[in-house]
Amino acid sequence: MWTKPYGKTGKNISAIAFGGMRFAKPEDLDLSAEVLLHAHARGINYFDTAPYYCDDRSEAIFGHALRRLPRNSYFVSTKCAEANGDKLRESLERSLTRLNVQRIDFFHIWCLLRDGQLEERTQGGAIAAALRAKEEGLIEHLVVSSHLDGDGIARVLESGLFEGITIGYNAINFPFRAKALEAALQHRVGVVTMNPLGGGLIPRNAERLAFLKGPQDRDVVQAALRFNISQPAITAALVGFSNTDEVDQAVAAVENFAPYSAEHIERLKQNLSTSFNGFCTGCGYCLPCPAQLEIPKLMDVYNQRILVGTDAAMADRLKWHWSMSPDVAANCLQCGQCEEACTQHLPIIKRLEDIAALAQG
Repeated sequence: MWTKPYGKTGKNISAIAFGGMRFAKPEDLDLSAEVLLHAHARGINYFDTAPYYCDDRSEAIFGHALRRLPRNSYFVSTKCAEANGDKLRESLERSLTRLNVQRIDFFHIWCLLRDGQLEERTQGGAIAAALRAKEEGLIEHLVVSSHLDGDGIARVLESGLFEGITIGYNAINFPFRAKALEAALQHRVGVVTMNPLGGGLIPRNAERLAFLKGPQDRDVVQAALRFNISQPAITAALVGFSNTDEVDQAVAAVENFAPYSAEHIERLKQNLSTSFNGFCTGCGYCLPCPAQLEIPKLMDVYNQRILVGTDAAMADRLKWHWSMSPDVAANCLQCGQCEEACTQHLPIIKRLEDIAALAQG
């Protein structure tokens, strides 16, 4: 397994990292743990989880698996979104117990979604509590997870608090976070990218995205993962695994792979910027909706217009994939709450109007 340096930490982590949010049967500890153990046997050494993943079972699954492994053979990552210092400490101690470890290698200040939240975590005592835990040896590296845009992430890294960052980054939304990678290189922090396959959008549209494939690439999934890990600022691509076959597929992307040249990456970016600007990546931060609209599903429908270029593609997606009527989009209250929360600043209200208009056709 290809490993890359995680910022200035002195740690080398696998270019494919294990995401613990997609276990097929999280209620089955043994079955789920086997997926993690298989990933470790294939050379993956970075394992990322969080409270509440998989109906709050993910950390327990990790603990069930990690107790069977030598402690110096892996790095474990978890998170906390509490602003209050006491609550962060409680969450940390609970994570340590569930994970069956004495320290968290990479502990994330979780879910910075808007400007000002880092200040809230500071004022609430969460940052101080995390730093105290680091002094005690319960945390080795304090890092951050954020869905801010590139400029917002750059401001977070300027604080100097964090040794690394986890961000959503893939071959579809890369312009949105380009400045984040520039800032990471400047500050020499590690970068783990979540959703490198666009939440499944990339493999579902393999034919339309076939131009991603280079001479070395077997398929668009492999190409999309390589697009991420070939970039100097990115340490690892975080993939959520449901089964061992998915592990093997991702590991194959880095076996005997020479990173893409800077020229190849730039050509891909130019093609992608022209064709796919404005894609919704399905992060879900537009929810909850006061009108109870399932906005991520509706934005997935609008993605079909961007991909295929026709209203018929949107209508087909609504009917055959989501079993929804375009009439539901007309229930939008136009309150703007979703657009304020959208980490990509998409024109959600206008897109909902376009979807609702399908009912008139």
